[in-house]
Amino acid sequence: MTDSVLKDVEAPVRESDNSLVWSDARLLGFTPMDDVHKEFYEVALRLVTCTDASALAAIEEFEKHAVSHFEQEDEWMRTTNFPPRDCHIDEHEAVLKSVRDVKAAVEAGQAGCGLVHDIGMHLYNWFPGHADYLDSALAAWMTKQTMGGKPVVLRRAI
Repeated sequence: MTDSVLKDVEAPVRESDNSLVWSDARLLGFTPMDDVHKEFYEVALRLVTCTDASALAAIEEFEKHAVSHFEQEDEWMRTTNFPPRDCHIDEHEAVLKSVRDVKAAVEAGQAGCGLVHDIGMHLYNWFPGHADYLDSALAAWMTKQTMGGKPVVLRRAI
């Protein structure tokens, strides 16, 4: 299926979609998820700003974040029997595989900050779609499970 079939073309486009900096426009209304998503942006920024000397530390830090981030979401999906969990979990696994492949190349001295910058930019391009489609559905599901209703998102207009 194409994006035009899956996405409401009349829906407002978030100004922060291409930003490397967290914005309230990314809030989904489930605080534990929103908090880890803010951290994602902070840690991913170190990927795109690292030097050859800090590339390994940056990718290791991102891997640690991603493992924790994805394990938490995967646990929520499994324990609450979230219907579309398999696709979401598979996407997490694919991202972790790519991160680990980059980390291995940097550890082996086969790559440096250029490859780390590249995966960082790919992650920034991937994340908005992942959050808008998969994570937003999980946020709504978790809010329904824990609070009995839909998420309410208040965004600052700064």
